[in-house]
Parts: sequence; C-alpha cells; structure tokens
Amino acid sequence: MTPSNISEESSISNSIKTHLAKQAKLSDALAFADLYANFASETSIKNKHSLLYLLKLISENRTANATFGTTNASNVANGKMVLGGLRNGGVLRVSREGDCKREKAFRELVNEESDVTEECLVSDVLCVCEGRDGKYVKFDDNVDGYVVVDGVKVARGVRVMVRKLCELGWLFRKVNEYVLENGEKFAVAKAFCVGMEDELLEYGKLMRVLRSQMKCLTLRRLGVWFVEPMVKMRRMAVLVDVCKDLKGGAMAGAIHMYAQHGDPLLRDFMKRLLHKVSSPLFEMVRGWVLEGELRDLHSEFFVSEQSVKAECMWTEGYQINYVMLPSFISKSLANKILRTGKSINFLRVCCEDDSWASLATEAAASVGTTPSRFGLGYGETNVLESLVTEASKRIDKHLMHAIFTNYKFKEHCVAIKRFLLLGQGDFVKYLMEIVEPVLSEPAKTISKIHLAGLLEKAILSSSAQHNDSDSLHRLKVKMMPHKAGDTGWDVFSLDYHAGVPLNTVFSEPVMGNYFRIFNFLWRLRRVEHAVLGVWKTMKPNLITSHFYSKLPKAVRLQIVLTSRRCQVLWDEINHFVINLQSYIMLEVLEVTWCKFNNEMEAAKDLDDLIAAHDKYLTSIVEKSLLGESSEALYKTLLMLFDVISRFTNVATRLFEGIYEFRTRSTKSKTKEGKSSKSKVSETDPWLNEGRKAITQRAGEFLNNVGQDLDALSKEYASILKGFISQLPNQQHIDLKFLMFRLDFTHFYSLTA
Repeated sequence: MTPSNISEESSISNSIKTHLAKQAKLSDALAFADLYANFASETSIKNKHSLLYLLKLISENRTANATFGTTNASNVANGKMVLGGLRNGGVLRVSREGDCKREKAFRELVNEESDVTEECLVSDVLCVCEGRDGKYVKFDDNVDGYVVVDGVKVARGVRVMVRKLCELGWLFRKVNEYVLENGEKFAVAKAFCVGMEDELLEYGKLMRVLRSQMKCLTLRRLGVWFVEPMVKMRRMAVLVDVCKDLKGGAMAGAIHMYAQHGDPLLRDFMKRLLHKVSSPLFEMVRGWVLEGELRDLHSEFFVSEQSVKAECMWTEGYQINYVMLPSFISKSLANKILRTGKSINFLRVCCEDDSWASLATEAAASVGTTPSRFGLGYGETNVLESLVTEASKRIDKHLMHAIFTNYKFKEHCVAIKRFLLLGQGDFVKYLMEIVEPVLSEPAKTISKIHLAGLLEKAILSSSAQHNDSDSLHRLKVKMMPHKAGDTGWDVFSLDYHAGVPLNTVFSEPVMGNYFRIFNFLWRLRRVEHAVLGVWKTMKPNLITSHFYSKLPKAVRLQIVLTSRRCQVLWDEINHFVINLQSYIMLEVLEVTWCKFNNEMEAAKDLDDLIAAHDKYLTSIVEKSLLGESSEALYKTLLMLFDVISRFTNVATRLFEGIYEFRTRSTKSKTKEGKSSKSKVSETDPWLNEGRKAITQRAGEFLNNVGQDLDALSKEYASILKGFISQLPNQQHIDLKFLMFRLDFTHFYSLTA
C-alpha cells in the first residue's frame, strides 16, 4: 500500500470512530476499534481503504433510510399525504411534502451549474492551506476569512464547504505570522516558536502529499484529510492568542494549562510542544541550582536578582517572581530552588568559599546527570525535585558548617548575650561603677574615646577578659544622637560589629532590637545600682544609731520615724527591682536562650538559622515589655523607674543629712575645748548658732524629707498597683508569671 492509501485508511477509521462517539455509542466505538485493529493486521486483504469507505457509505445509507422511513410513517399518521394525480395507467401516486423539500434542498446544494471545476477548487484550497491565495479563493478582510470570489458562479453548498475547508489556511496564516514575528525574541518564546515550526513542517509535508494526489481528491475527501491538522492548528491558534503578551515562565505555565486533555492526539502534541518550551527554563534551573548563575537576560526566570549590599544579599538579593513561576513547578520546590542558588552565591561572595563545586557534581551524579548537561524536560518534575533536594542538602550542610566552624556563629551569639544583654555580671557591675560619674555629665561634654577606655578597663578588671579575643575586639561603645538636656545615661550604649557574613543574621534591624533591649536592661541595672547605693548609705547610719540617745527626744523620735518610713519604702522598691531583675535574667533571657540554642543546633539551612534567631529576639522583646502589645505597660514601668530614681535621691539626701547632723552635733559639744574654735566658727555657721539651732534645723530638714517620702510612697504604690493590674491583660503567658513573682501574697491585688 502507498503512504497515501495508509493515511486515507487511517482517516476513514478516525472518521467512523468520531461518528460513533458523537452518537454516544461508546461501546460501538470501542468494538470498532478492536475490529479495526484485527482488520489492519491482515495482509491478505487488498484495498483496505476502499473497503472501509464502502462500509461507511452503506452504514450512512442505512441510517438515512431508517430516518426516511420513520419520517414517512409519521407523516402518514398525521395525515400529511398529498395527491399527486393519476399517472402510469391510472395508478394513484402518493407524493409526500417532506420529500419535495428534501429534493429541492438537495438540488440547491449540488447545483451542477458552476464556472469552476471541483479540481480547481481543490487546488485553490490547498494553496490557501499553504499560506497563499488561490485563483478563485482569496482572503476577504471584511469577513476575516477565505471565500470564493463573488464573480465566480459556484453552488451555495460548495461555497460553504470551501469556506469551512479554508479555515485551516486561516489558522495556518495566523500561527505562521506569530512564528515569524516572535521567533527571535525571548528564550521561552523562541522555544515555543521552534516547537510550532516543527508542527508546521509536518503540516507542510501533509500538504505536499495531498498536492501529489490532487487528481484523486475531492472537497469531501479534503474534509476527511483535514480533521487531524485542523484540531492541531486550532489548538496552536489558541495558544498564540494566549501567549502573545506573555514571556518566560508565565508563557510556559499558560501553555501547560492546555496540556490536560483527554484526546490522545492533543495530549501527545502538547507534550512535544511543552518539552521544547520548558527546555530553556530547565536550563536556567540547572545553572542556578548547580552553578549559582542566573542566566536570564530578559527576566523570564522565576528567580529575580537585585543589586544590594553583601549583608542584604541573602534576604533581599534574590526573590521569587511568582508571575514567572510556571504552574508545573510547585511553590515549595521553587523556594528550595531559590535557597540552593542563594546558598551557592552566599558561599562565593560572602564566605569566599569555592569548595561547593564538588558538591554540585556529586548531587548531579546522584540523579544520573552532570552539571554541564541537564537532560531533563517537561514531565520529569520528580527527577528535577530529586536533583534540587540532593544539591540543597549538600550545599546547605556545607554552608552551615562554614557559618558555625569558620565564622564561629555560636560564639558570637554567646558574646552578644554576655555584653549587649548584660549577662556577664561582674563586668556589668564594674562598668556601672566606673562610668557612673562620667555618664552623669551632659551628653555633649562626654568623650567617646574616654568611654572606650573605661570599657576596656572594665573588661580587663573582670572575668570578661577570658572571652575570645575576636569577640572582645568587636565590642565597641556607641553614642546615640542626643538632644538638649540629655545626660550620658540617655545616649550611652554598647555595640557589637559582627561583620560579613554574620551580619546577614545580625542585620541592622536585628541590632536595632538588641540596642532596645540593652537600653532597657541598662536602665534596669542603673535602678538596681542606685537602690543598692541607698542601702550602702543607709547601713552605716543604722549601725551608729545609738548616738541618737543623746539628742532631744522629739528629734530622736523624728529621725527614727523618718528612717523607718524610708526603710519600709526601700524594702518595697527593692522587692520589686529584685523580682523584676530575676524575671528578666532567668525567665526571659536564660529560658529563651536555651530554646534558641536547641533550634540553632537543629537548623538545616541559613533560613532556619535566621528564623530561629529572629524568634529568639522577638521572644525577648515581647517578654521584656518592649513589644507593641505591651506599650502601655512599658510606659508604666518607666514611670516606676522615675519614682525609684527620685526616691534614691531623697533617701541619699536623708541619710547624708543625718550623718552630717550627727557630725556637727558632735562638733558643737566639743567646740569649747578645742583651740581651733575661732577657725571652725568662721567656716561652719551651724556651730555658731548653738545646739538649739541645730535641733531646729534638723527638725525642718526631717519634716521636708518626711513629706517627700510620703508623697513618693503614695505615688509609688499607685503606679505599682496600676502596673500589676495590667499584667493579667497581657498576651504573653510569661508576663502572668511576673505577676506571681511581684504579688505572690496577693497584697497588691487585695488592696487595689
């Protein structure tokens, strides 16, 4: 059999199966498919296509007769019979109205009167399908299609049939124009055009075969031959309309949406096309995953690159452009692809490490490919995912080893905890003592160099000197911007320069949170230091209180009562400060650090490590009352700190005054027996006024201090009750534990 006969036989078979399927006779269509398979395998039968065509005509004729008989029976039942007259020897002929209409319509359809032979029309149709106008069939802009020119006399049915057949030419023209216009554009569009060019080449071969057999062709036979190319060309035209404004991964994803089809013909066609379309994307994935190179000149890949600083390269340098993410690649796989390429670039740029190349080769070998040749295509997403998983696992492991071993990430976290979070107790205590006189001065008069020297002195005078020297060199003094009236306490801070590549984790926003925490802890330590300073001033006066027995009773009683009120208020304040300090250092910093340490060791990639550290820092901020939800509570705490600061000033003034009063009182008793009386009286007016005046002044002084203590006590109690009453409303559960620490006897809640 010639190739043309084989093709015609296949076309007739497909036509029969399509006819049965349209009539919902699926079982008959399946049975015919089995019978045809056996029939095609027989070698003894000649002219199989002719035999199939004969059987098809018999079947159509039988169906038409059955329909005609049913119609006749219906007409007879309805009385639609018309007398046609007596002819043929007086025999009555009965004519039917439906028969007349059918004959009339048939004569109109196949009117023999025509200026053009069918062979010429077939030739013109083939010309149109090859992309050029025929002699009698030309393109009409008004109807946007090919029609038989008006001056040619052709039967109406033939004219309609020609127009339907020329739809294939119209589709070919549309697809071919797109291929010519976009064949040299972007990578994916070029691959799309190459795929359609291959289909158009097969289409051109079919046209040449049909032209060689043109003597045997009719318009009806062309209709049979055009079934399969018409289906493909319609699908290509749809894809052209869909993809005309798309590029890259968006184009591949749009084409993929049309690949899910039940027709095996279209399914195979779409698979071939998508294999070519997705080839540039898979090549981009290969270059990114195995080499860390982004070969995307026209922004077609779903990974986009931004020019940023080295410290921001991991978080901002590369992002997923979801518009360009094809639908056959999941978001989870895309994120893994993004992270693998980022890890390679991070090692190359920030860590200056090139040993990852061997790991990429191992990953490619594990899935049966090589770094230089990918060999994957559409429909092999599982293999792609395996390659990405293997490469990601090896490269991420190498990156984490470099971060922890070469750059000592954990050691730097410990150093930040000790210095910025004030975990090194003796260092913090000594630093507080030596910088207190300097920080009490106006901020504009303080030298940063002087403070840096004091910081170094504090390190050398404490156990902090045994820390890693690299960590100590990174610890610096930082002076915040100051306003008029600010003191050194308002602007002093410690800074830690992590450097590249660790500043990817310790970025500017992260260090900003560390500064917030440091300022809060530093203020808390300052309050604690001041409260302890009051105790140091208070204790010698209590020890020497037996000297009060020689004073007048009223003065002695007033001193005792005032000192007792001060002691009671100091005990309340000390209870609050100690418990708050214990909560921050133990429940907040230590517990959070233990959790972060476990998550840090379990991190498998840099994203996990950054997420664990951000979670650690966020937890500290929330538990330390620095979060947005605790803003009102934090303001109340600052008010408490202000009251405590004023109390320490009043208490210091009280006990220094008592000490001075005792000293002067002693001097007044012995002034007459000293030879230096005249010199002392010139410099000390108290002694000149006598004992009575000293007693009077002491009474006034103690009354003023007592009033200040009463006012501070009431204000402190009011603010503290407000602070405790807000704790149950906080979202974080650990803040409720702080309430238990401060009010474990329910004293404040019962008196509220």
